[in-house]
Amino acid sequence: MSWGIISDSSCDLPSSAFADSGLHFAAVPLKIVVGGTEYTDNDDLNVNAMLAHMKSFKGPSSSACPAPEEWAREFRKSDRTVAVTMTSALSGTYNSALIGKNMVLEESPEKDIHVIDSHTTGGGLVLILRKLEELISAGLDFEAVVKQAEAYTRSIFLLFSCGSYDNLVKNGRMSRIAGILASSLGIRAVASNTPEGTIRVLQKPRGEERALEVIVRTMSEWKNLAGMPVVITHCNDPVGAQRLKEKIAHVCMTTKITIMQTRGLTSFYNDNGGLMIAF
Repeated sequence: MSWGIISDSSCDLPSSAFADSGLHFAAVPLKIVVGGTEYTDNDDLNVNAMLAHMKSFKGPSSSACPAPEEWAREFRKSDRTVAVTMTSALSGTYNSALIGKNMVLEESPEKDIHVIDSHTTGGGLVLILRKLEELISAGLDFEAVVKQAEAYTRSIFLLFSCGSYDNLVKNGRMSRIAGILASSLGIRAVASNTPEGTIRVLQKPRGEERALEVIVRTMSEWKNLAGMPVVITHCNDPVGAQRLKEKIAHVCMTTKITIMQTRGLTSFYNDNGGLMIAF
């Protein structure tokens, strides 16, 4: 029986991520629209060109979830498939995947397909997909893989700190005055996902260094991370990501820390200098 693990492109993994596992993997791409240009969030996307276009364009930009048929196309490629999507509280991607699942099961009822609402994004999806690979490689049956993956998903936290407020202001998520004030004061708000998959702001420290301290302190308070995996994704801030990795390793006593560059969608929301931490 062939296995597939599928995500949307908010997971920040390249299409080659599980090439050696024998599993079919694909990141179904979202679209990002800037002015009259549509960017497809796949391995070929020039993220920096997209960000430059967003900065120069005076109007709002937007994102669009994959169509059900795009999910169905990937579900047809394996006998057993587990898909993981970004939080349904902020995107229609999960519902689109469910429709794609039902389309394929009507055609091929013998297939096993399950869709997980991650209630997170970015590195959170990376952790879940890696757990799925581990469970499948251990020889578990479909029901056991789904049960354990769903339980693991509920244990994941996500913290993030945006590098800029420009996109939030342009898209009406923050007033222009508030955005200018936050930028001028060097505020680097630290936010997290909630159990429902929404966003809450935890603190509003000034400067990246203080933001890193808040992130590490919060991680140590929320979870015993000794020997546990952590994924740091950054939007063109490798220095900040490396400093954060060193702080996490020292305070949280884990060396299982992966640093990755954000793909299109997570770069769209975090902007240059943004950091996301899944644990």
